[in-house]
Amino acid sequence: MACPAGSEDRLRAFYHGVLGWPELDKPPLLAARGGCWFQVPGGGELHVGVEADFRPARKAHPAFLADLDTVAAALRDAGCEVVWPDPAEIPGRRRLHTYDAVGNRLEFIDAT
Repeated sequence: MACPAGSEDRLRAFYHGVLGWPELDKPPLLAARGGCWFQVPGGGELHVGVEADFRPARKAHPAFLADLDTVAAALRDAGCEVVWPDPAEIPGRRRLHTYDAVGNRLEFIDAT
């Protein structure tokens, strides 16, 4: 399966455009390999890219601390799917799931 056309642009549109995460400059030797790096609010970085035989992660996923109401609104405004899991799955943790621009599953956990 070929990677989705315009994947890096779609990743930028999602992580920077929808979530508002600043894109970081990659070092020149790594930039030649493609992909994008983003500053995750509250600390950390997310390094993403696609491969020729790319298949999105639909089960395994990163989880990010965030203001859930703000993230949910941004996702909805952009037409992204927002899934609120059953609160009984992890008592006391408000969270949501979505999918990035190339289909990878993401979880956001309420940091407030």
